[in-house]
Amino acid sequence: MFTGIVQTRLPVADMTAQQDMSTFTFDFPAALSEGLQIGASVAVNGTCLTVRSISPHASGARVSFDAIAQTLNVTNLGALEPGSLANIERSARYGDEIGGHVLSGHVMETVKVLSVEESANNCVVWMERPAHLAPYLLNKGFVALNGCSLTIAELKDDAFSVHLIPETRDVTTFGEVAAGDAINLEVDAQTQAVVETVKRLLSDPESGAQWLQMIRGSADNG
Repeated sequence: MFTGIVQTRLPVADMTAQQDMSTFTFDFPAALSEGLQIGASVAVNGTCLTVRSISPHASGARVSFDAIAQTLNVTNLGALEPGSLANIERSARYGDEIGGHVLSGHVMETVKVLSVEESANNCVVWMERPAHLAPYLLNKGFVALNGCSLTIAELKDDAFSVHLIPETRDVTTFGEVAAGDAINLEVDAQTQAVVETVKRLLSDPESGAQWLQMIRGSADNG
């Protein structure tokens, strides 16, 4: 589980491509690598990856991850190469502050950046709003983009925007975002669950009536 509060952006130190799999290596600073173990989960551009190896490095630790073909096809990790920047977040621990919203690290697909509108203290990024994901991309709702927990600012039928504060641009890869970039997207799980539940109830009036009766009964008993 992740919170969508990216801790840093790091360049890919090394990458090895094999058949149906790539191995990515990053040099973690000491503060970020403290307590990290092989098998731990780390979000790389919002994609949950498992630590394959850890070795000492001048900066702290050299950490590698494997990404299989399915992951490379669905996310933007397949476009990474040595020197490419990626957002990094360690998995959440019990007691941690949830400053963003709960993420699984299971990217649904990538969306293309349509435009970037910059001003002195704000940056508005417009992205594609795929039709099959549109029901979960709601005005003022949560969305995870390259692992960043962000709030949707405006909606169009086929596009949505987010506003980036300077801190987000300084800490994450959104500091270098440009039109045409592919961004990993994960919808908010709670929003998805509510939307899917309502859709099922509306498609089956009998089940909907039973559900409403159950809710009313619980309210009466409460």
